[in-house]
Amino acid sequence: MSGWDTSSVSGGAGQPFAELIESVAEATAAPAGGSAVAWAGALAAALVEMTAAFAHDSAVTVRARELRTELIVGAERELTAYEPVLSAARLPVEDPSRAELLASALSRASESALAIAHAAAEVAELAAAVAAQSKPALAGDASAGALLAEAVCRAAARMVVINLADCSDDPRVAQAAARAESAAAARTLVTAGL
Repeated sequence: MSGWDTSSVSGGAGQPFAELIESVAEATAAPAGGSAVAWAGALAAALVEMTAAFAHDSAVTVRARELRTELIVGAERELTAYEPVLSAARLPVEDPSRAELLASALSRASESALAIAHAAAEVAELAAAVAAQSKPALAGDASAGALLAEAVCRAAARMVVINLADCSDDPRVAQAAARAESAAAARTLVTAGL
């Protein structure tokens, strides 16, 4: 046990981290997968930011900080991104506007998930770049950042695919898949030899 008092560690919107985790576990519509994935991405970005700072790479440090902020904002956005989908799904099946409203809401919900995938892929790419110039003592941190970022990217990309299941020709499906592959390639560079 490290002796850290986790009740005072802040999560989303200034919420203590333990409460944040509890809120994800509750049987509510939000926070859910999108926010959880974005928060995990912010943690990955923080690891990359820290590793880059030790490597004295100010450009990567700054960009990782920007991505961390972007992912935290994405998590907050995800808290409400799916509400229109749920509202449209609650409409009676015979409602003539239901299908169009549902498709439109799913399309909009895909935007925030795609933004998370883009940011997470870049975090993985930054992890690969900084790992190559880091001290061996920081290899685990760079690897953890890359692995987390890849998982975040894949999860966010999967959300895009799920949301756009009826629109498989939507270019965002291919964009999400491409970002997931990019994150995997970056992770491979960092974890080669494991």
